Amino acid sequence: MKFTAIQIAEILDGEIFGNENVEVFSLSKIEEGEDGTLTFLSNPKYTPFIYSTKASIVIVNKDFSPEKKLETTLIKVEDAYKAFSKLLEFYDQVKSVKSGIETPSYISESAKIGKNLYFGAFSYISTNVTVGDNAKIYPNVYIGDNVTIGDNAIIHAGSKIYSETVIGSNCTLHAGVIIGSDGFGFAPSAEGIFNKIPQIGNVIIEDNVDIGAATTIDRATLGSTIIKKGVKLDNQIQIAHNVEIGQNTVIAAQTGIAGSTKIGENCMIGGQVGIVGHIVIGNNVKIQAQAGVGRNVKDDEIIQGSPAMGYSDFNKSYVYFKKFPELAATINALEKEIKDLKEKK
Repeated sequence: MKFTAIQIAEILDGEIFGNENVEVFSLSKIEEGEDGTLTFLSNPKYTPFIYSTKASIVIVNKDFSPEKKLETTLIKVEDAYKAFSKLLEFYDQVKSVKSGIETPSYISESAKIGKNLYFGAFSYISTNVTVGDNAKIYPNVYIGDNVTIGDNAIIHAGSKIYSETVIGSNCTLHAGVIIGSDGFGFAPSAEGIFNKIPQIGNVIIEDNVDIGAATTIDRATLGSTIIKKGVKLDNQIQIAHNVEIGQNTVIAAQTGIAGSTKIGENCMIGGQVGIVGHIVIGNNVKIQAQAGVGRNVKDDEIIQGSPAMGYSDFNKSYVYFKKFPELAATINALEKEIKDLKEKK
């Protein structure tokens, strides 16, 4: 799909300097620009590249004034970074325009389907499923019995949504996401055999949630595992049964959260964090990458380390961690001196 400089300037409310009819069909970094691509200049560090880039169009701030001749067409806007972000969003929407039902696919007669939908080939929609308007279900998606999916939801290829799951409006689930699989519930018998505890709850995902590829969210044993509105989850995250995550919390890749833990609002959790079960993490908490959290965390805390401790305490302690060999040698020397002094008495 191609766009002219005139069309782009209209979208961004920008002013054209150069060939208004030049066409672009792709996006690029300014230092890697090729003919037919569009890029932007926001960081002054990249200014030299505007004189050598092969990109056909460059979005710049209104106050940009070239110091020598340019080969590219400029579109001047109030904020080049924000304008390019807006264009990325527009491009993504245009690129993902799909509608209709591809074959082969299966939709149960009892399913309630909204308007302007897209169902990719080999998608499977089970009994009593409800799908809202403008939803996009990509190929090889499985949606189990009694699932509810809101308006404008996007479920990418290969995702599996188990029965009774509720997904709100404007949610995006990336490829390979699994929602509603059984929680890790087993009870040991006197003989040491682990017997499965039935997991009969569900998962509730509220509006405006993004879930990264290959992330798994387990159904509750009883009640619901709940992901509140505005939560953003990275790839390859494991969320166990009966966990609750507060609104607008963001969690980076490879984090694991054990069962029945409650996480507050507006938290930021780094990659590869491990969180034990049955604890409460407050609002506005920041957890640094690879932390191991085994205790309740109060509002506004910043923690790091394994086991996790206060961020400033960790940094102070780390000064000594690095000096352990030197400190050990000093202690050994002091112990020898004390021993020698005692022997001389």
